[in-house]
Amino acid sequence: MSTATASTKYEDIPLNRFHARVAIAGSGGQFSDGFVLGIIGIVLASAKQDLQLTPLLTGLLGAATLSGLFLGAVITGPIADRIGRSPIFRFDMLLIACLSVSQFFIQEAWQLLAIRLVIGLVLGADYVVSKTLVTEHAPRHFRGKLLSMLAVAWAAGYVFAYLVGFLLSGVGDEPWRFMLIASAIPELIVFAFRVGIPESPLWLLLKGKTKEAAAIVARVAGPNVEMPAVPAAAARKQSRYGELFNRAYRRRTIVGVVFYVCQVIPYFALGTFAPQIMAALGVTNSLAAGATYNIFLLTGAIVGMIIVDRLSRRLFLIGSFFIGAALLAALVILSPSSTLLAVILFAAFALVLAAAANLEFIYPPELFPTEIRASGLGIVTAGSRIGSAASTFLLPLVLAGLGINVALFSCVAVLLIGGLVCWLWAPETRRESLVTLDRAASTTHQTEHVR
Repeated sequence: MSTATASTKYEDIPLNRFHARVAIAGSGGQFSDGFVLGIIGIVLASAKQDLQLTPLLTGLLGAATLSGLFLGAVITGPIADRIGRSPIFRFDMLLIACLSVSQFFIQEAWQLLAIRLVIGLVLGADYVVSKTLVTEHAPRHFRGKLLSMLAVAWAAGYVFAYLVGFLLSGVGDEPWRFMLIASAIPELIVFAFRVGIPESPLWLLLKGKTKEAAAIVARVAGPNVEMPAVPAAAARKQSRYGELFNRAYRRRTIVGVVFYVCQVIPYFALGTFAPQIMAALGVTNSLAAGATYNIFLLTGAIVGMIIVDRLSRRLFLIGSFFIGAALLAALVILSPSSTLLAVILFAAFALVLAAAANLEFIYPPELFPTEIRASGLGIVTAGSRIGSAASTFLLPLVLAGLGINVALFSCVAVLLIGGLVCWLWAPETRRESLVTLDRAASTTHQTEHVR
C-alpha cells in the first residue's frame, strides 16, 4: 500500500490495515445481525409443536426482532450523534450475546417474543453505529467497497443461519433451542474484535475536539495528512429529527426511507418464509429450494460488492427495483408451467435483490452530513423495519387467506413504488465528499442563524 503525504487529504488517504479492521469489525456485527434474523425462520418451523405456535404467533415472532429494530434505530440515532459512535459500537455485541444465550431457557412463546424484541432493540443500535462509523472512517474512493463488506457479511450471516439451522435440525428433542443459542458465538468474537476501534474524526471535529481528531488521523494515516476542514457544529435551532425533514434534507430523507422500505419488504417477507412460498408454488423439495434462494442471496451480495463502485448509485437503485419487479411478476405468471423455472426465477430474483441490498449499507450514510448522519440512519432504518416487520407478520396470513399470487404481486407493487420514487428524487452520491457535505451543512446553519 502507498503511504499518505502532507498533500493528501484525509478522505483521500490510501486504503490501509486500519480501514480493513474497521470494516471487518462492522462486518462482524452485520454477520451476527443477519444470523439472528435469519435463524428465526427455521426456528419457527422446528418449534411449532413445542411452543404451540398459531399463525398469529408465528407472524408475531417473525416480526418481533424487526419491530425491536425500529425502536432501537430511532432511539440510538440522536444519541450516537450526541455522544459518539464508538461507545455503542464497542459493547452492543456483548449484550446481544447474553440475550441470545437466554433464549435457550425459554418455556413459552411469549418469553421468546419478549427476548426477540429486546434483541431487535440492540440490533437497531448496531445498524446505526456500524454503518455510520465505517462510513466516516472510510476513504472516499473505497467507501462503497468497504460498506459493501457489511452487506456481504449480513447476507452471509443470514445464509449461514439457514445452514446452521439445517445442520442442527436433528440435535436433541428440541433442536430449535440450539439454533437460537448458536448466534452467541459470532457475537462474542465480534465483541472482542471491536475493542480499541477509535471514534470518528469527523464527529470529533464537529464537537470541537480537534486534538483528539488529529491524534486519530495521525494514528490511521501518519502525522502529515491534511486534516479535514470541518467547522464545529453551530447551535441547533431544531432537533436532529426536525432537521431531517427541513427544506435542506427532506427529499433525501424521504428517498432514504422509501428506497430502504421497498427493498426490505420483499427481502424479509420472501426470505423468512422461502420454504413455505416454494411449497405453495408446487416445488416438492421446498427446503432445498429455500436453501437455493439463500445461496443466491449471498452470491448477489458479492456481485453487488464487485459492481457497486462501477455504476452510479441512481442507476443501481432504479434498475434493481424494476428488474426485480419483472422477475417476481414472471415467477407468478410462469411458475405453474414448470417447478424448475419457478426455482430459477426465484433464485434470480434473490440475486438481484441481494446485489441491490449493498446500497442499504452505502446509500443512506451518503445522504446526510456528519452531525445528523446517525439520526438519518436511525429514521431510515426505523422506517424500513416498520415495513419489514409488517410484511413478515402479514405474509403467512396472506398466504393462508388469499394465496401465493396475491402475496407475490403485493411485493411486485412495492418494488415498482421504490423504483418510481428513486427515479423521481434520488440524488447521485457516488463521488460526493463527506467533508464537502459537512461544509454545506455548516453554511446552511449559518444562513438560518442570520435569519
